[in-house]
Amino acid sequence: MDPNLGEWLNLVVRWTHVITGIAWIGSSFYFNWQDSHLHPPEAAREGIEGELWMVHGGSFYRAEKFGVAPATLPKTLHWFVWEATYTWVTGVLLLFLVYYLGAKIYMVDPGVSDIGPGAAVAIGIGVIAVGWFVYDLLWRSPIGRTPVLGAAIMFVLVTAVAYGLSQVISARAAYIHVGAMLGTIMVVNVWVHIIPSQRQVVAATRDGTEPDVARARAASLRSLHNNYMTLPVVFIMISSHYPATYGHPQGWLILAALSVAGMAVRHTFNLRNKGRAALGYWISGAAVAGMIALVYASAPQFESDTVDTDEPVAFVTVKAVIDLRCVPCHSAKPRHEDFDKPPEGVAFDTPQQIKTLAQRIFARAVVSETMPLGDETGMTQEERDLLGVWVRQGAPLE
Repeated sequence: MDPNLGEWLNLVVRWTHVITGIAWIGSSFYFNWQDSHLHPPEAAREGIEGELWMVHGGSFYRAEKFGVAPATLPKTLHWFVWEATYTWVTGVLLLFLVYYLGAKIYMVDPGVSDIGPGAAVAIGIGVIAVGWFVYDLLWRSPIGRTPVLGAAIMFVLVTAVAYGLSQVISARAAYIHVGAMLGTIMVVNVWVHIIPSQRQVVAATRDGTEPDVARARAASLRSLHNNYMTLPVVFIMISSHYPATYGHPQGWLILAALSVAGMAVRHTFNLRNKGRAALGYWISGAAVAGMIALVYASAPQFESDTVDTDEPVAFVTVKAVIDLRCVPCHSAKPRHEDFDKPPEGVAFDTPQQIKTLAQRIFARAVVSETMPLGDETGMTQEERDLLGVWVRQGAPLE
């Protein structure tokens, strides 16, 4: 694909993905907030469980919640389904545009395994597809009747997927595919369980029959799963900007820890909605403490095994490495066929540019080893150590 066209497609699809994701997650957050602020109406009205008065944009609004479906349904009934669908569709398009069309760069890492781009793409697609069926079978089984046990098993299985992917494809792609798997589970939950259950309730109300209680409970449980998966998936969506997470030697474990933190925050919101805010704040406090501990536990430790750390590293040597391994992509005029501009605007054409971005070089090429992408230019361990020692020495240009 023409690099300029690819960049614009990436922008349009990513922008749309973010917009629809905000719509989906925003509506979920709003309804949860609304439920926590409903109060019994001052004057009792048949079927009304709670009401909420709001002011926004200079206008007043009153929302009412029915304990069960009203006897007569309105002609127009709004469903919240397409936000989830469009978020998933644009996410899949983005996955193809970035990771599958650029599999050689973004999916393959010779330092991880020797599989080719085709195999890496097949593994990614397979994990997304199989993930849903394993999840659905788990919650349809007797284990599904014990939510805490089911959640624990689900967490272990997702962590195992993260670990397994990190052993065969690039760390960045491993994170993204865990997120794609969870996002697929969420949107299929909407289409296969949640919406059909709601439609069944509507049909039963119109027909004057009893709704399927078991089906409604199952749909409610799937909705709760989506609720807790939301924040971990949001983190994964932005994780590519933070190589300290996915590029860590135990990146899969960091993903598990950050997912727990995200679910803890979500649990805090849910407890607050149930009037148990005090317990929620303790859980949030524990999540914050865990995040602080994670920062220190994951701090990079750099020790060179190939370069004398006491011997000054000449900049001319550093520039030779960067010219050979980094400049093919990161230049005002990249030589790499897939780029017509330096990725993320990062260029190493001048000594000052290299010095200014020294800490970024250290983080990406030395500590996380996530650059060069897919190690396409074959940077050696000695070269990485050389760059690390140079940065530790203050990144001198003399």
